[in-house]
Amino acid sequence: MVGLRTLHTVNDNTRFGPATGIGSLPGQDAREAVKTATGTFEDFPFLPELPARGPGADMTGRTTGLLVELYAHVEPSGWRLGDRPGRDTRRARSWLGEDLDALEEFTQGYEGPLKIQAVGPWTLAAALELRNGEAVLSDPGACRDLAASLTEGLRLHLAEVARRVPGARIVLQLDEPSLTAVLRGRVKTASGYRTHRAVDRQIVESTLREVLAAHSEGPVVIHSCAPEVPFALLRRAGAAGVSFDFSLLTERDDEAIGEAAEAGTRLFAGVVPSTDTPLSDPAGSVMGVRTLWRRLGLSPGLLAETVTITPTCGLAGASPEYARRALAHCVRAARSLADNPE
Repeated sequence: MVGLRTLHTVNDNTRFGPATGIGSLPGQDAREAVKTATGTFEDFPFLPELPARGPGADMTGRTTGLLVELYAHVEPSGWRLGDRPGRDTRRARSWLGEDLDALEEFTQGYEGPLKIQAVGPWTLAAALELRNGEAVLSDPGACRDLAASLTEGLRLHLAEVARRVPGARIVLQLDEPSLTAVLRGRVKTASGYRTHRAVDRQIVESTLREVLAAHSEGPVVIHSCAPEVPFALLRRAGAAGVSFDFSLLTERDDEAIGEAAEAGTRLFAGVVPSTDTPLSDPAGSVMGVRTLWRRLGLSPGLLAETVTITPTCGLAGASPEYARRALAHCVRAARSLADNPE
């Protein structure tokens, strides 16, 4: 085990750590990536994704490998559902197995929150194609089948992680960057000339609630690095936390953020750039969070209990050296927020 701190006391306020990563990292070495994620975040490590390895290691490909009785393969246009597991499915499952082997190696004796990621049902429905080339999103029945398959696959995946890291309190992150586009009818058809009809908000919410039930024994965080995150809908669906790009917030989000904070929803504030950028001092990185807190009239003492600091999105597009610095910067920024909440 490298760097992880064993936690012996657990309460509701320690279900999450003060800082963590989003998901993807650059490079192709699973052991090196897991070593970085566990060594940097002693209180809240995560299972990295390494899309540079190729199709099947990207977030969509990894999640298709989790599906039960549904299979997908790569076409020039993207991932498409098929009749049987093929090379792409086997490759996705093999790489996930390597990642889990590395996670098990570097978390020996660890007790505390551990985050794993998968694509949520609506972003998956927007990304996966049916046999006719249109998105699964175009077929309500196919959307239901996909959500059911994902739910069962997540149950099995969570059980496998729990078996490998028995002391962990697993936090499931569902990546939903396309959710706002699904709600607003902005997902383009295969031709690119039209968009798919907006999905009813009640259907979106109920489907999310059903998929979140796959992790009934632990918290689920929903991540979106897109504008207009539907905070209230995600809370109603049962999300214990919402992860977002802090730089995309507007004052229109203030009320939803304030309500989420007061309701005990964990806010994963993405404040550290996800591509190579000169980094400010840690206190400067969280200045906007403090300003928002004051504007909302929230107690400064709630900051550390409510906010987890992250990069703005995954770090797959960053250089390896910057990715390491960005993750370490998240830890320092979170410490600054806790030490100086005013």
